[in-house]
Amino acid sequence: MKAADFDIPFNRAALAGNEQAYMQQALANGQISGDGPFTRRAEAMLEGSLGCRRALLTTSCTHALELAALLLDLEPGDEVIVPAFTFVSTPNAFVLRGARIVFVDVRADTLNLDERQLEALVTPRTRAVVPVHYAGVGCELDVICEVAGRHGLAVVEDNAHGLFGRYRGRPLGTFGVFAAQSFHETKSFTCGEGGALLLNDERHVERAEIVREKGTNRKRFFRGEVDRYTWVDVGSSYVISDLLAAFLVAQLEARDAVQETRARLWRRYETALGDWAAETGAALPVVPEHCDHAYHLFHILLPTAAARAALIDRLRARRILAVFHYLPLNLSDMGLRHGGHAGQCPVTEDVADRLVRLPLYNTLSDSEQDRVIDAVRGAELP
Repeated sequence: MKAADFDIPFNRAALAGNEQAYMQQALANGQISGDGPFTRRAEAMLEGSLGCRRALLTTSCTHALELAALLLDLEPGDEVIVPAFTFVSTPNAFVLRGARIVFVDVRADTLNLDERQLEALVTPRTRAVVPVHYAGVGCELDVICEVAGRHGLAVVEDNAHGLFGRYRGRPLGTFGVFAAQSFHETKSFTCGEGGALLLNDERHVERAEIVREKGTNRKRFFRGEVDRYTWVDVGSSYVISDLLAAFLVAQLEARDAVQETRARLWRRYETALGDWAAETGAALPVVPEHCDHAYHLFHILLPTAAARAALIDRLRARRILAVFHYLPLNLSDMGLRHGGHAGQCPVTEDVADRLVRLPLYNTLSDSEQDRVIDAVRGAELP
């Protein structure tokens, strides 16, 4: 079955307000390439709401991570610590620079990088650690940043899930030297394909602008700081179209309404499925008290892989699309080439077989969500 065959898809992108008007305005401006008025506006909105030093829109979160890896000047043999439970873009960005990936397991409660294992994985070759804020719940950043600080490691936050989430009152994405954001279609705020690199250290801002603009000082030229621009550093083309930035501005303008909607839907799942989870041995998401999460996704951990398969099949039979998530990267073909092996990350290897994500998107109606809840509660699990 294709996504179009389901009455209730896993995800459905939606307009938040002024997307079409702003895209028409971008066309009328005569500039639909990168770094136009809407790009600058979106970046200013991120900087203002998060408090980061600089936000640079990119063509994807993948490219934001690649940009961070370039700025770290990684060399072959350098090591980067990455959770085994994440999307392939997280390690790929550093592998492209020749780094060796060192896999760390995740916590059984939040499914975030297990900060208790971090110290033991640090070697003289370690250059960075990449906490991934799974489902928009912050990793234990106090411990991660303390360990990184003692060993001189860069913290690069993969905040693809966590925009507007907070850890101990501070926005996710503002703890590391760099943070990567995603505006992919499946995210709470989207422009179809897009991302951003957040910079929290002023020393990296000018070089980040150069690397993002194909290794040229083009930004300085447009600011009138030089009379011509030329190739001055390594780089690539990570600049997003102003058309997509226009779409994103409208999404970000609706931040409060979007977050309120997602929070309400997330809490409806939590309330309606609590008793069912206790009766069946399933587990609902865990959010520590010191974390204000981003309501990015709602997942259930079923007691067995067979139970997950049965639940997904039951939902599909009712034209509801629920999906699993990451496979253990330490067991992937590339992961094995980086020293991964069975039993290395036991929590990741366990939860990857039992996790299912329920539909959660900005236009999910109460009646549609009730259909999902009723289907879940009525499931006969083996």
